[in-house]
Amino acid sequence: MTVTYNFSAGPAMLPTDVMLRAQQEFINWQGQGCSVMEMSHRSKAFIEVAERATHNLRKLLAVPDDYQILFTHGGGRGQFSAVPLNLSAAGDHADHLVTGSWSKGAVSEAQNYLQADVVGGVEVVDGITQVQAQQNWKLNDKASYFHYCPNETVEGIEINTVPDTNGVPIVADMSSNILSRTIDVSKFAVIYGGAQKNIGPSGLSVVIVHNSMLDKARVETPSILNYGIIAKHDSMYNTPPTFAWYLAGLVFEWLLDLGGVAEVEKRNQAKSDLLYNAIDNNDFYANRVALQNRSRMNVPFHLANPELDALFLKESEAAGLKALKGHRIVGGMRASIYNAMPIEGVKALIEFMNDFAKRNG
Repeated sequence: MTVTYNFSAGPAMLPTDVMLRAQQEFINWQGQGCSVMEMSHRSKAFIEVAERATHNLRKLLAVPDDYQILFTHGGGRGQFSAVPLNLSAAGDHADHLVTGSWSKGAVSEAQNYLQADVVGGVEVVDGITQVQAQQNWKLNDKASYFHYCPNETVEGIEINTVPDTNGVPIVADMSSNILSRTIDVSKFAVIYGGAQKNIGPSGLSVVIVHNSMLDKARVETPSILNYGIIAKHDSMYNTPPTFAWYLAGLVFEWLLDLGGVAEVEKRNQAKSDLLYNAIDNNDFYANRVALQNRSRMNVPFHLANPELDALFLKESEAAGLKALKGHRIVGGMRASIYNAMPIEGVKALIEFMNDFAKRNG
């Protein structure tokens, strides 16, 4: 049987060990006689699941005590609305760095609630896309907050340093790179992300928010988007996505068993280095992102002859390499190599790419 490696951008593959454990516990969790998804979210047993997951995420990211960790509904897009509703008043301005599809989507949604100003973005130099240098951004010192997406899933663009906003609160959409590398949480007012890439299954969002941001919500903010209300009720103001929360907790335990985020970062660097080196050293393939902005999580690449795209996808699928088709906006191919992707999967992809190029070049 061919080993399958899932390169989907999201929902993405989960660690095999986590899936096996969930399978073993599915019908009779902890001797309860039922699945964890059938238990009341207010039961003592599930509250222990939730508290352990929260504790382990705080440990993994070294989240300071003056931050709350919220498990919420709505995915990343839900936070596109939650952020302006919680952090600004009507008529306020917010700075947005637009480097790809997701940061652009945040602007589109935020404009419903405030003046969302695009202060910087990307530029193409000799066919290579790069993030504009910060000295070229037009930051507003009086903005309610500064929003950016450190990793753009579609375009494969990553920003590796935290912007200097001169004291303006920083909000980061880390849906696709949270837990993939060490970060200094204290530099952010809000970090949020959909779970379906590095945390767990879709249907769950995680928000890490500084305490000073909990009492600023507008009166019209829906309760399930109100950070203060969610924090006050320990993310259980209404019924949370319990099974997704449980699975996220298993992923956190898996990460800790591996050695934590620092160890995972080393593994992610090794995987992305292998793949980018394979692309750069073969004229049959090309990545069109500047070296300093290449994503460790999402690696887009193009074939020298796009007429071979369909054949590449057909043969890679048959070889057990799933979901390599690039996003329709970018085209070409895209390999998403989140935390759960083992280095063996990357090596299998490279072996296929080299063989395909040899046969079709």
